[in-house]
Amino acid sequence: MAKSPKEPESGAPKSEAELRAERRAAALRANLHRRKAQTRQRADGPADTRGESGSGDS
Repeated sequence: MAKSPKEPESGAPKSEAELRAERRAAALRANLHRRKAQTRQRADGPADTRGESGSGDS
């Protein structure tokens, strides 16, 4: 498969915009992984009973 014309040669220096886009993409991927891990942890953890009426003392 041929490279798209937007992809720079492997030896060509990248522009500031390309570097910024790569850093942003990496940050977004890391954030997504963190959020997924947090969601899995909440799903696996104990049930959240906050917000239920009464405290069981009656």
